[in-house]
Amino acid sequence: MASRRIEVFFYGLFMDADLLRTKGVNPTNIRPASVPGFALRIGQRATLLRNPNRLAHGILMELTHTEVEQLYSEPSVRAYRPEAVLCELNDGSRIPALCFNLLEPPRADEANSEYASKLRDLALRLGLPSDYVDTIQ
Repeated sequence: MASRRIEVFFYGLFMDADLLRTKGVNPTNIRPASVPGFALRIGQRATLLRNPNRLAHGILMELTHTEVEQLYSEPSVRAYRPEAVLCELNDGSRIPALCFNLLEPPRADEANSEYASKLRDLALRLGLPSDYVDTIQ
């Protein structure tokens, strides 16, 4: 019997379905989405912070619970925790999803220009809005 799939919103390098496949994950129903009320913040890695005046863009995918556990058991992302969000699709529909964020936001002086550059390139390749891509630093 196939495992049940759940909606997961990605906003960092995990937006790259090919990268996920190299990690043994098989994402399905991949589509662009946004989450109102959150802003992207990049420290050593990306996270979303609550901000009622912002909109975070990313990719919504379906994964199994096992695949989600597998992804977030890696040491580099183990500090991320699931949070419920309401994603907006391009057609105006809304879908609840899990989104993984850091409990502690990055320090104000924390930055990772290499990560930001990779994320900008990926966001461009995925066709995220150019005004959003311009904010990725």
